Amino acid sequence: MESLIQVVLEYGLFLAKTITILFGIAVLLILAMRLRQGGHGDSEQLEITDLNQRYRDLTSELKAFSLSKKAFKAYRKAEHKEEKAREKAGHADRKRLFVIEFNGDIRASEVGALRVLVTTLLMEARDGDQVLVRLDNSGGLVSDHGLAASQLARIRDKGIPLTVAVDKVAASGGYLMACVAERIIAAPFAVIGSIGVLAELPNFHRLLERYGVDFELHTAGEYKRTLTLFGENTDEGRQKLREQLEETHALFKSFVATYRPALDLDRAATGEYWHGQRAVELGLVDAIQTSDDFLLAANSEMDLLKLKYRVRKKPIERILSSIRASLDGAVANWRRTS
Repeated sequence: MESLIQVVLEYGLFLAKTITILFGIAVLLILAMRLRQGGHGDSEQLEITDLNQRYRDLTSELKAFSLSKKAFKAYRKAEHKEEKAREKAGHADRKRLFVIEFNGDIRASEVGALRVLVTTLLMEARDGDQVLVRLDNSGGLVSDHGLAASQLARIRDKGIPLTVAVDKVAASGGYLMACVAERIIAAPFAVIGSIGVLAELPNFHRLLERYGVDFELHTAGEYKRTLTLFGENTDEGRQKLREQLEETHALFKSFVATYRPALDLDRAATGEYWHGQRAVELGLVDAIQTSDDFLLAANSEMDLLKLKYRVRKKPIERILSSIRASLDGAVANWRRTS
């Protein structure tokens, strides 16, 4: 009798645990569906920052701290007079410099925003306008960075002067983007180049074989899969992958040669990277200059308009994007270290 009661109690406890787990899963699924369905969809917004005004505001704050009250009052009076003159003159005849920032990751995930910004520019641009792209990109997937480069090529093809400023890094897919510009400037210790292609993956075949685990891979097409993570790789598959890498590298070099025909690709397209001054000597970069100095020099002559396109995602998509960004960042840091 006691054993029967024990069995019933244990079964009841097991049933309670099972129901609790199933209930928790159901709650999570409902919450995920609510988050996905909630709100009014993604909201899009084009943000425009007047960099000229930003510089004036920063200057005013510094003068307020450093000048006497009388001197600052005179400065503010003169500044107010100049502001009225600018408003009276309007902006119709002023040249404009549109500023875009592109921070790359393995998937070049900002390419969607870049497409929108470039399309907007092409619809609005007038004679005398220029574009500055502040690029920070260490490369990644070929197709994604190729698409990003093609967006910058749209600006170049329309005859709009395009400058790319590299303050930190434009390597591999990043340089694929940078080379499209008519002019490339770089900070003294910016990392430039890495015109090359790589493929890397671990293989767990021997580990699985040790524990008696079979892995089967079935394909249609002789080279549908050259190398695999879990199966036994062959010399033929390795050779085919090398051929594919060489073909992609040739396309990379051809693309660079189109926009920088004077560049010695035999010297520059070895997969190596260089810092600013050496990159200038090789012809990868045109001048040593930071984006800050470039903007400061243009401040008195042009309207500086920084453009940013934002898409406010749903909560669940923001969480997933954050996870993907963290993983991409970890991989990128590992690649830079290695």
